[in-house]
Amino acid sequence: MAKESMKAREAKRQKLVAKYAAKRKELKAAGDYVALQSIPKNASPVRLHNRCKLTGRPKGYIRLFGLSRVTFREMANQGLIPGVRKASW
Repeated sequence: MAKESMKAREAKRQKLVAKYAAKRKELKAAGDYVALQSIPKNASPVRLHNRCKLTGRPKGYIRLFGLSRVTFREMANQGLIPGVRKASW
């Protein structure tokens, strides 16, 4: 389980990226890199890191489900994810 501060920091970055997305796109198209530097660093989408929605785990992230591999496996085995079941042949 990730620290709550790490989850909060990532959520704050996501809000900043969404807030400045249009402005960043406009400045980049104009080639105004001096004005682009005045935007906060955390407004850059490159600084985002995918984290599990439930546990906040940063590694082993499955994009399709938004979960870490550990959480995904637990939920799949319990039948909590629709359309996913353990393979057996």
